Amino acid sequence: MSDRLLAELAQAADLSIDWIDAHGRPQSVTVEAQRNLLEALGYAAQTTEQMRESLSLLLPRQHAPEDSSLLLQDQNRPLALTLYPAESPYRLTDEWGNVSEGRLDRDGHLPAQQQPGYYQLEIRDTLHALAVAPTACMSVQELCGKPRIWGLTAQLYGLRRNGDGGLGDTLAVADLARHAANHGADAIALSPVHAQFSADLRSYGPYSPSSRVFFNTLYAAPVTLLGEARVHRAIQAAGLQSEMTRLEALELIDWPAVAATRQRLLRQLYADFCHDPGQLQDPFEAFRAAGGDALQQHCCFEAIHAQRLREGVSGDWRTWPEALRSPHQGAVTRFALEHIDELRFHAFCQWLIAHGLETAQATASGAGMGIGLIADLAVGADCAGSQAWSRQDELLPRVTIGAPPDILNRQGQNWGVSAFSPQGLRQHGFRAYIEMLQANLAHAGGIRIDHVMGLQRLWVIPQGAEPQHGAYLRYPLDDLLRLLSLESHRHRALVIGEDLGTVPEGLHDKLAARNVLGTRVLLFEQDDLGFVPAEDWPGNALATTTTHDLPTIKGWLAGHDLEWRVRAGQRDAQLLEGDHAERAGERVALRQLFERQGMLTGTDDDASLLACIAHIGRTPAPLALLPLEDACGLEQQPNLPGPGDTHPNWRRRYPLAVSELLEQPATSERLACLDGARREAGHD
Repeated sequence: MSDRLLAELAQAADLSIDWIDAHGRPQSVTVEAQRNLLEALGYAAQTTEQMRESLSLLLPRQHAPEDSSLLLQDQNRPLALTLYPAESPYRLTDEWGNVSEGRLDRDGHLPAQQQPGYYQLEIRDTLHALAVAPTACMSVQELCGKPRIWGLTAQLYGLRRNGDGGLGDTLAVADLARHAANHGADAIALSPVHAQFSADLRSYGPYSPSSRVFFNTLYAAPVTLLGEARVHRAIQAAGLQSEMTRLEALELIDWPAVAATRQRLLRQLYADFCHDPGQLQDPFEAFRAAGGDALQQHCCFEAIHAQRLREGVSGDWRTWPEALRSPHQGAVTRFALEHIDELRFHAFCQWLIAHGLETAQATASGAGMGIGLIADLAVGADCAGSQAWSRQDELLPRVTIGAPPDILNRQGQNWGVSAFSPQGLRQHGFRAYIEMLQANLAHAGGIRIDHVMGLQRLWVIPQGAEPQHGAYLRYPLDDLLRLLSLESHRHRALVIGEDLGTVPEGLHDKLAARNVLGTRVLLFEQDDLGFVPAEDWPGNALATTTTHDLPTIKGWLAGHDLEWRVRAGQRDAQLLEGDHAERAGERVALRQLFERQGMLTGTDDDASLLACIAHIGRTPAPLALLPLEDACGLEQQPNLPGPGDTHPNWRRRYPLAVSELLEQPATSERLACLDGARREAGHD
């Protein structure tokens, strides 16, 4: 009885206690793991009485659609509203204040709506929020007027420009977009620009942010808003020139030193701005007003977090005094009033980075790019961060997400970041999800969703537990896809899903039906006959040579990744010889494919790289993305996933300033090769 009740509670809490592993074998979550997970999700499950009480809280939430805080309706389709009598009068108000009135039909359905968007729906003195969603996200053809395009992927932090002080910034992004557009590119896909913990100078992993709603202010290029003269004076006043010059010359980013230097510059710029804001005072105050409570709360978190670290105590909000653990408590309001200038400083920094991203996207569009910037949306945010603190009812602070044991990771993976609460999202009208999409699309023409499988399910792990003691948590996939389609249309943006790894059955079809491009990587596109010919790649996914977590093409050909895994302690050195032998077989198979297709014009790695680039260009993929590392023929990869800190993850810089990088003869040749292959594919 107890186990059956536990299973019923797990089902009601959206946990899947039965699942299929990477080997195709059925698995079940143990009773102990179920209890621990339910407790971590906030549902008492130690006794029969507790389980019944938790179940009583969950079951009433599973009623008619109109019990949700947000109704979702497909464009041009009626919506069943079962709680209201047939032919009940309604009043519908759109985002611009336009009002229409009517009656439900004889079956209690709200009539189909032709215009997608957000509405207020009033029925019988009850007010509902309503989202009318298009059937699919916008396509490459709709956005660019052509079926096949290409772009570059770039690690923002690694971009160089003269005077950058040792870290990439939005001005370098704008320069890259301008030069790439001249070569025919329509898109620049960036590494995540999510907000980090500004007071923690060691925090720089782009996929473990403090918030996915705000931005990393270290990437701001203040010159685009404040002008060169003001920035130069601030550098001189703060005595930063020699340190910035030193950092700029480094091959690898010194994140703590760069962060300290840029924070000092931002402080000096803010002090100068307060003394003489000039004509920028009104735009700054307008930015703060538009940011509303969300911006105020993020800035407040930053200020409290910094103060806690200065006091030598934990910055994790879950260990803060009880009075500070929620942004809605009186003590937090008092703190904000007492530290109003500090909050304004953090808002000032967000203003700079937002303006920089806006300028970069405007530069890309002005240079002729059909898409422009593609933002990268991380799968989660740090449990101890700003987003988890400000949206506690919609995130799960006591579980982390990762992956179950599989072929490559026998113990599973724990990524150490938080997940949305399925129940919390529904109860709050998907507020946290919508604001996150809107923030990341505000200054971009597209979005890449890391681990897009998370829209359907995520492997959640109780805080402190091993990955194998987790389970899959189900999400309202159809509703999340509806809102994604709506935001794609509202922002005229392309949507990409990173669907590499174990993908739930049917998800590929669901994504394709919604025009969410999947991801296909050359190094993975193999079958029993060898590497897959270009013409056999799918037409509903982007094509790329590699990713930030994989070796570059030249690095793969040389086996550098195999050597690095041994150096990092991830692989036994005794297996290295066999690994190299297996890689040699893959190299032969790839070369044979290119020879059969007449694409190989030489015997060296440069010729093979050029053939790889032509290969992804010739696929039916609507979008081909070439990593900047492969465009420049580099050998080292940005990130080596897995345990250990030997590899310089997220620290590599590109060898030349952006203004020179794409103009090198070999790089220009590779870009011309991709551009030609795309044009040829577009005429098929």
